[in-house]
Amino acid sequence: MREAEGMERPGAEVGILLFVVWVATLCYIWLPNVVPDFLHLRKSAPPNGNKVLRNGLMKLTGPGNGSMMTATEKEMGVSPVHVVITSDGNTVGGMLTLINSIVSNTEATVMFHLVTDQETKDHLQTWLMKTKLQKINYEIKVFPTEWVEGKIKVRGGREELASPMNYARYYLPRLFPNIKGRVVFIDDDCIVQDDIAQLYSMKIQPGHLAAFSEDCIGMSRRITFMQNKHFKELNIQPTTCSFNTGVFVTDLSDWRKHNITQQLEHWLVLNTREELYGNERGGGGSQPPMMLVFYNKYTPIDQQWHVHFLGWTVRSSYARQYIKSAKLLHWNGRFKPWLRTAPFQEFWDKYFLPDPTGKFVPIRKTSKPRPKN
Repeated sequence: MREAEGMERPGAEVGILLFVVWVATLCYIWLPNVVPDFLHLRKSAPPNGNKVLRNGLMKLTGPGNGSMMTATEKEMGVSPVHVVITSDGNTVGGMLTLINSIVSNTEATVMFHLVTDQETKDHLQTWLMKTKLQKINYEIKVFPTEWVEGKIKVRGGREELASPMNYARYYLPRLFPNIKGRVVFIDDDCIVQDDIAQLYSMKIQPGHLAAFSEDCIGMSRRITFMQNKHFKELNIQPTTCSFNTGVFVTDLSDWRKHNITQQLEHWLVLNTREELYGNERGGGGSQPPMMLVFYNKYTPIDQQWHVHFLGWTVRSSYARQYIKSAKLLHWNGRFKPWLRTAPFQEFWDKYFLPDPTGKFVPIRKTSKPRPKN
């Protein structure tokens, strides 16, 4: 009798074990955040203690609460090309088009760091998830506008230059504390027509803190406005070429080491107290402080990697063949590629992905006006 009882115990233990596994499986499916880490299917833990959510999403802590990041095992073991793009509801279609142009022309692993405002976050997330871009690696950060509250003053020029999102580029180390190396920053009115890895890996000269595209044609492209008394100690030469800050390569470790954000804020705040920039360069947009801080501390970007001024007039002096061969196109200025009269719109249209919500519609000669958000 005892022998028979002993023979029944293994069967009972197996039944209990199967019941536990069944319960654990149900918990994993319905309550994934409750299940211990060892029951998760990922073999490697996410970096920096970020919490894995379902569908491969990671919720980040720090600035921009509620931001989301995609991650896969492949990216865990590969050093990606870090690309930063900022945008708001008026230009979000440019951000999506830029992303599509980048992924369409590279085989490199790219990590997109997307910065927007609270009102645009859900729209951006929906657009990404309902197009082929749902498979890219990205995070969305909401820019804390209080960081620049009371620090922006634009005198004359274009009002949109006073948008807080235009100054998010100043705060890259704060927005992305986990990035220790290089990033490529690209304005949302650009497209990339070649492998972004080439720009990302360009050589930056020793002692330089970034790489920018120089503007050296004509007096309007010189640093002629640096005549203020505050600039004398910087020994800035008025004939020095200016540079465009819409596209740049930099190392965020250097930004932290040299307190670049604090230096930029210094000039930004000082401009609210007294007129530093006049009406040049937008009368106090985000560009002048960067031209001051990075003066003589940057390496020029190959011109093919930043063909700009496409948005200055309705007609461009560039030959079509030159635009076709360019690696990066930038419609800086009033005439954006999603508006009716911008030149070379067809190059931008090639990468535009229709907005599934219908909020953002490029304006063309035969199209209806874009609905207001």
